[in-house]
Amino acid sequence: MKRIFLPIGALAIVLLGWAQFTQNATDDKPNDYTNWSEYLGGPDRSHYSALRQITPENVTKLQVAWTYASPDSGQIQTNPIIVDGVLYGVTPTVQAFALDAKTGKELWKFGDPLKVWHSTSRGVAYWQSGDDKRILYTVGPKLYALDARTGKPIPSFGDNGTADLHDGLGAAAKDKFIISNTPGTIFEDLIVMPVRVAEEVGGAPGYIRAFNVRTGKLAWTFYTIPRPGEVGYTTWPKDAYRNPDIGAANNWSGMAVDRRRGILYVPTGSPSYDFYGGNRLGDNLFANCLLALDARTGKRLWHFQAVHHDLWDRDFPAPPNLVTVRQNGPDGKPRTIDAVAQVTKSGFVFVFDRVTGRALFPIKEVPVPQSDIPGEVTAPTQPVPQRPAPFARQTMTESDINPHSSDRDSLLNVFRSVGTRFYEPISKRGSLMFPGTDGGAEWGGAAADPEGILYVNANDVPWIFKMIDAPKNDELAHLSPGQRVYTQNCISCHGPERKGNARSGYPSLVDIGQRRDRAYVTQIVSNGKGMMPGFTALSGEEKQALVAFLFGDEKQEVGSGAVATKSKQPYLPYKVTGYNKFQDSKGYPAIAPPWGTLNAINLNTGEYLWKVPLGEDKALKEKGIKNTGTENYGGPVVTASGLLFIAATKDEKFRAFDKKTGKLLWETDLPAAGFATPATYQVDGKQFVVIACGGAKLGARKGNQYVAFALP
Repeated sequence: MKRIFLPIGALAIVLLGWAQFTQNATDDKPNDYTNWSEYLGGPDRSHYSALRQITPENVTKLQVAWTYASPDSGQIQTNPIIVDGVLYGVTPTVQAFALDAKTGKELWKFGDPLKVWHSTSRGVAYWQSGDDKRILYTVGPKLYALDARTGKPIPSFGDNGTADLHDGLGAAAKDKFIISNTPGTIFEDLIVMPVRVAEEVGGAPGYIRAFNVRTGKLAWTFYTIPRPGEVGYTTWPKDAYRNPDIGAANNWSGMAVDRRRGILYVPTGSPSYDFYGGNRLGDNLFANCLLALDARTGKRLWHFQAVHHDLWDRDFPAPPNLVTVRQNGPDGKPRTIDAVAQVTKSGFVFVFDRVTGRALFPIKEVPVPQSDIPGEVTAPTQPVPQRPAPFARQTMTESDINPHSSDRDSLLNVFRSVGTRFYEPISKRGSLMFPGTDGGAEWGGAAADPEGILYVNANDVPWIFKMIDAPKNDELAHLSPGQRVYTQNCISCHGPERKGNARSGYPSLVDIGQRRDRAYVTQIVSNGKGMMPGFTALSGEEKQALVAFLFGDEKQEVGSGAVATKSKQPYLPYKVTGYNKFQDSKGYPAIAPPWGTLNAINLNTGEYLWKVPLGEDKALKEKGIKNTGTENYGGPVVTASGLLFIAATKDEKFRAFDKKTGKLLWETDLPAAGFATPATYQVDGKQFVVIACGGAKLGARKGNQYVAFALP
């Protein structure tokens, strides 16, 4: 196995780890387990609750206990936290709130409804020292510290209650797009922040940074694009860290922390630009890595890179799970190992000793196809774990084409026209990516119980990417300034005719002026919306020209150079034509179902306990085609009583499964699809399960409610 690195400086951590080997290093939840006080249930991010009141025997008796409706509607990806009877969450337009967790009554709400952020938030972080109780969450590029009792900003934190997430990224990144969709990770008086940046050429670097919870000041920085003399520096072109066109290698999906050992586990994403790396030749450490850092200092302890020189947007999509497994040692005797497990978009599970970084199952470097794009140099091999087997399909043949599609012949023609090999580099003729850029695993992540069983939901949907030559300046000269900006920045997702691709989540911009006003569109261009980044590199003139072009009333003459001369946009010779799912004319995936699955994997052995379809396509079910599964976003929750709760599907269902067998025990309709991870907690002796229902993804209707269930 290759590319696991443990520096000598980690020796003390190793020795400490062995001294505490049999202890549960993440068990710092309250003794009564009534809270769900951290994102995904705890610092181990394992979505696990020791509550036992709701059982496989009585789960069918669950009823709605309360609902909370926000005034705004749209995606809610929030996994709420519950501390001492108070639930903290976020609305679709990123306003934080607190509720009485027993009744759903609102206690406070923070945010200006007139300054709407069209973003998504997966929740908040909670910190307490004595009577000082704080909620930390983000709005755009700002990290807020709020008084947990009142919702008011804490003036002593940063600039009157806010810290800037640009801090520590360098002067060149001060005006670049940066946002955080995922709660930070608390360690002592620090919060380590995940950030999302633009994935085009010229995006901000994704350095890992810790801020002081009390003051808001930057505490430490780990450079994911290394500097001279640092490990990984030679895996990039010389002085890549100073190149404003090279960025990302960020953590956007969140982290886990072993507080007893003081180790932070950080999964990183791809370098930017995502799909062409001719300007960043090399393996590109520490992109696509699982990093183990000293939580107090940010010093690297060990790392593993899952994708070398990423050309497929194969960033780690979810926080890792800190688990305890049992395997036989060199002497053949069983031993307990504190481990870290990381799921991937490709459908892999990598499992390591939490302290040393040693892989607990073999990993092979497998030869992969090479790119035919001029200037590109593909990594010759990629790491593939030999166990567990992938939880999502990774290859597709002609016999896998959807048998229920009326377009089977046309789907076959498309399939035969593109490259379909595993790790196929994106080419000008087109390349199949399977699973697509939305996984496999997605940001909902996996659940894990103390027995070492991992529960992960997956997407099994193919996508097709095609590379084209980027337009050169002389080719743009005949365009109007607004059309020029559109061609350089928007055409990949919304298409040359502005029709978009609704099935892939990219709306049409045709006649946008009949649906939205200029202020709204300008705000979206500047700040982004949902998973669309804000185009902060555009000048004011460029934004005005773009909006005028979209509204059909651009007045500047074709070929005018006034806007182009002020452009700060970087240039690469190639770009993809967009993020396009491989679908038939009715929007069904080109591959045979199931299109979504739920999997239980024994991490002690690497073997599967069960796999079942997740979700149903209602129209196909009415035709007698069952067990289709659906694309899914949001993760599961597993309980000590033997239940696994999950929503995540477009069919607007909330389900409970037997965690031992995968048998469906209960399902109920939600007011909108629950594209979020649920939470479970107990107040006054009663156990609740709550799920955010925002819909507004995969074509699902919008919603605005949090719904809590309990036994009568």
